[in-house]
Amino acid sequence: MSKRFTTLGRFPTTRLRRNRREDWSRRLVAETRLSVDDLIWPVFVQEGSNRRTPVGSMPGVDRLSVDLFVEAAKQARDLGVPAVAIFPETDPKTKTPDGREAYNPGNLVCRAIAAVKKAVPDIGVACDVALDPFNSDGHDGIVRDGYVQNDETLDALVKQAIVQTEAGADIQAPSDMMDGRIAAIRKALDGKGYIHTQIMSYAAKYASAFYSPFRDAIGSSGALKGDKKTYQMDYANSDEALREVGFDIEEGADMVMVKPGLPYLDIVRRVKDAFGVPTYAYQVSGEYAMLRGAAEHGWLDWDKVLIETLTGFKRAGCDGILTYGAIDAAKLLGTR
Repeated sequence: MSKRFTTLGRFPTTRLRRNRREDWSRRLVAETRLSVDDLIWPVFVQEGSNRRTPVGSMPGVDRLSVDLFVEAAKQARDLGVPAVAIFPETDPKTKTPDGREAYNPGNLVCRAIAAVKKAVPDIGVACDVALDPFNSDGHDGIVRDGYVQNDETLDALVKQAIVQTEAGADIQAPSDMMDGRIAAIRKALDGKGYIHTQIMSYAAKYASAFYSPFRDAIGSSGALKGDKKTYQMDYANSDEALREVGFDIEEGADMVMVKPGLPYLDIVRRVKDAFGVPTYAYQVSGEYAMLRGAAEHGWLDWDKVLIETLTGFKRAGCDGILTYGAIDAAKLLGTR
């Protein structure tokens, strides 16, 4: 036992349950506070008008056409959610090996950004920077001879970040895990005069089995050839995550992210302790599907496990959490 705790009392003079006896007392001594201000809502967008398509592997989550996405963003804003993150289901006809649809200024993502910033200018908009929604191989980068090319991919990512920023995005969130991508994007944004555009780096993104429902939602699961282990991190590693985060901070990241969330909260804690920068985690699609699917079967109470897990993120050191349960959480937090 550490010295810090050796003089803090003994039973029965000290009874730790005293502070837990009443609700008002539990609230007074709570060490961690979860707020709607901690939430970012990932939303899937699709082509069409007035279209809402359920994602089969993510109960309660729909792909939304741009007009419905705008209405959803208004709801998020009204509930106090600070930001939304956009992920597209891209028309397979536009997918190519080089993922060039990613930097088409008229693509689905750019149209969604422009629409929401026009209608709801006071909500933050974060955009993924990676090629997997646009790449016919389903990879985050350009594949040559069976290997994802790092430097060639950087050129495409820079173009993608620029068109998304020009459309009105507030945050560029590179999730590709290419070496050097933060420096390349920061230099390009600054060179174009976008010095205020923030970069939220997926700095420690692991090659995880928890992403499968997400790939269903954006339509890349069927296209993916092989796996992503040559560029996303080995889930056995922890020290390596600190190196990745350190590099991205040096290259200009304003915020860093750990992904997935719940199985990697030890990484969140290490990152926050080591660097003290704004640190986020993503409660990814597989985590959401586990909890929501169990709740659909009556095995868990969705409201309770949602707030409990999000509080766990905060306790581990997160300044914010990306969660598909953001709207439900915002409603619950508003009534507490």
